[in-house]
Amino acid sequence: RLDLGRYPTTEEGLQALVAQPSGEASWNGPYLKKAVPADPWGRPYVYAQPGTHGGDFDLFSYGKDGRPGGTGEDADVTNW
Repeated sequence: RLDLGRYPTTEEGLQALVAQPSGEASWNGPYLKKAVPADPWGRPYVYAQPGTHGGDFDLFSYGKDGRPGGTGEDADVTNW
């Protein structure tokens, strides 16, 4: 956000941390030394901008079962 003046769009996703988005000359990355990590269950994190839960963006994992909701290890892990 500091370099571009905005968070990555949903379409750019977390890949904007490792690869320069098209037309963004002020991008100063890569911001990660390796590829974007998977969640603890080996699936990609879900990223959405703007966020729908009161923040600038949503970042979450659907938990062990890979489906929305759930309890225990199947519960969603979120930033809200």
